[in-house]
Amino acid sequence: MSDLPYVLGCPSWSEPAWRPLLAGDENEPDLLKRYCATFNGVEGNTTFYARPAAATVARWAESMPAHFRFCAKCNRDISHNGDLRARFEDTETFLALLRPLGARLTPLWLQLPQNFGPERLPELIAWLDAFSHIRTAVEVRHLGFFDKGEDERRLNRLLLDRGVERIAFDTRAVFQCTSRDPFVLEAQARKPRLPIRAAALTDEPQVRFIGGNALSENDAFLRPWVEKVAEWIEQGKRPHVYLHTPDNRNAAAQAFRFHAMLMGRLPGLPALPVAVVEAEQLGLL
Repeated sequence: MSDLPYVLGCPSWSEPAWRPLLAGDENEPDLLKRYCATFNGVEGNTTFYARPAAATVARWAESMPAHFRFCAKCNRDISHNGDLRARFEDTETFLALLRPLGARLTPLWLQLPQNFGPERLPELIAWLDAFSHIRTAVEVRHLGFFDKGEDERRLNRLLLDRGVERIAFDTRAVFQCTSRDPFVLEAQARKPRLPIRAAALTDEPQVRFIGGNALSENDAFLRPWVEKVAEWIEQGKRPHVYLHTPDNRNAAAQAFRFHAMLMGRLPGLPALPVAVVEAEQLGLL
């Protein structure tokens, strides 16, 4: 979908349960090609946990169209392994590995751990300045960056001054789930529960949303994002929106549902290409 005014996707492309929803040749064995025929971006969760082989990155580059956006997360050995000022060489190696993706690699995501607090901002400044040549977005989880005080203002100023986006991560919907599904319980145990910051420090705001598997129950939390994303688009910004569910089997359906809601807010917004499926599979009834 090269003509969308925003970037929409999921945290990966490799979930077999999405196959009935994805556009393209139903006999195409490559889920990435099917995914790219439907969505125009992906949150690169895989690169956070492991560095892909060079041959794998080359295959990605062959499968992803030029307009596609791959928001690669810095590997956790960079973001979660001590002082960021000691991770410059690791970062260079990581970027070199992903270089075949070219302009599709944007933005680079730096997800910082919960123990990365305001006292460590000099590390972040040094790292961002060292890699200022690549568009970057940062996710913080320390409560000191959500207190509406001087520490939060310092963070926002340093990001704004460097053209770096602050990622908004909304987990409210999954925490309101009463399901005892093991994946819901795992998400509630592992995901942060933080105030919402709908930041737009650049022309490409970044939103991550995780809801429960009962998609209709997520709507109350999605509607404010539909309005915010519509406002950003009307302002000429190009937001990125990535939708999760606890085990991500319903993440693609959640993305379709979000887009349908946004179409209601922005008449003329094109529909997503889709395989022939029953409407119930999209969660749109």
